Amino acid sequence: MVIEEIAEKYNLKKIEAADEIPSFYCTRDSITDILSEFHKHFEILLDITAVDYLGKRDKRFEVVYLLLSIKNRTRLRLKVPLDEGEKIPSASSLWKNANWLEREVYDMFGIEFEGHPDLRRILLYPEFEGHPLRKDYPLKKSQPRIKLLRPERE
Repeated sequence: MVIEEIAEKYNLKKIEAADEIPSFYCTRDSITDILSEFHKHFEILLDITAVDYLGKRDKRFEVVYLLLSIKNRTRLRLKVPLDEGEKIPSASSLWKNANWLEREVYDMFGIEFEGHPDLRRILLYPEFEGHPLRKDYPLKKSQPRIKLLRPERE
């Protein structure tokens, strides 16, 4: 099968997952080549998300890619461990929807994607301080007020 061939080619570490989705660890430096290889066989990028393991692992974050092949009726999960402040290459040149998915990860976790065409907030307003899905985000943090687009009613 294609997944095993590519995994062997790049020496990917297999992850035993509770579900039956083939899952592998990738490195930040090799993710562009690996995604390019899988792009030939997986038509759809279902999601890009992240996990914050603050203090529980060597690397604070994991960026998670979920791919789907309709032709082969299979899914694939790729995980990339990242340190605080480390950037990861963008997949927006391979899948158009990566543009929005990477912006969401940036907005919620503060993880930056190198080569992204328009990396800015997508869910929160530009003046929002911090990234709310980080484990160290304060629960009762107050945010700066934003100017209303139209005047308030009197």
